[in-house]
Amino acid sequence: MNMNSLLPRRWRAKKEAAAHAEAISDILETPPIVPKQDGVVLFSMIGTAVLLPYLVAVKSLWHNLQRGRVAILDDGTLTAQDKAILAHHCGDPEIMRISDVVLNEFPAGGTWERLLTILDRRESEYWIQLDSDTVTIGEVPEIAEAIARNRSFVFLGGEDASVGPLPLKEFRKRFYPDGPAEGHVQARIESRLDTVDEARGWKYVRGCSGFAGFSAMGAGRPLASAFLTEMKRLIGEDDVTIWGTEQVTSNFHLANEREPVVLPYDRFMNYWAEDWGDDTAFVHFVGTHRHDNGAYILASLQAIEAIKQR
Repeated sequence: MNMNSLLPRRWRAKKEAAAHAEAISDILETPPIVPKQDGVVLFSMIGTAVLLPYLVAVKSLWHNLQRGRVAILDDGTLTAQDKAILAHHCGDPEIMRISDVVLNEFPAGGTWERLLTILDRRESEYWIQLDSDTVTIGEVPEIAEAIARNRSFVFLGGEDASVGPLPLKEFRKRFYPDGPAEGHVQARIESRLDTVDEARGWKYVRGCSGFAGFSAMGAGRPLASAFLTEMKRLIGEDDVTIWGTEQVTSNFHLANEREPVVLPYDRFMNYWAEDWGDDTAFVHFVGTHRHDNGAYILASLQAIEAIKQR
């Protein structure tokens, strides 16, 4: 029996994260990003605990995209040493403090500050939201084309969402044929979207906010604020603070952009402890199965080797 399996999940996760960081430490030996002031921003919210995985995430994306500058939202835990490492490897990135994000009517935490920063700053630049538990393992022409056409892009939550954005009533009928659901906050909201006034003309897509492209000159906070009001009606004012409401709002925002690009799920995927195909370019190692089968380490080492050979 694997004795690790007997540990409480939080202990096991901490142990696995430490082993992962040690395995990918060679990311510190790769060439630094040379940022470009080309209207593209690679943006993440991070803290000291994910410094090395973040470097793999951002450097592997930049290596395959060759676009953009780096911006970071400090979750409040980055140390002076962390910032020195980031300055070297990410071309002296812009680092913002989470405490400086003005919330107004929006909830605190749950990555809301990340989304609000993008909505506040996207007027003249294309912002790409990138989670630290992602690895780009191949070329990403779909992203380059979305940027070139200034079209937002959606990273799908699963294969079943490949249909893309749908009118709210149609979305509910397709994904929740039995009507309102309970349980996870995302299901609670999504299964009640058909009660929103059709006159709004809104759409929704089941995406994943771990990777998202927000085109320049797109909608800012007012659209998110209108949707927040609807979420309060759907699930109650207190529950809009639950982790997951930001992702639903991000999905909603992107679904209502001008001609959003829906990334093909076979090439841009979430890892659910299953092998990916030879053509897969991007993998998000979601928390549930992040360290299963050593796949996250293998993908990271593959990316590190590619960056070294640049």
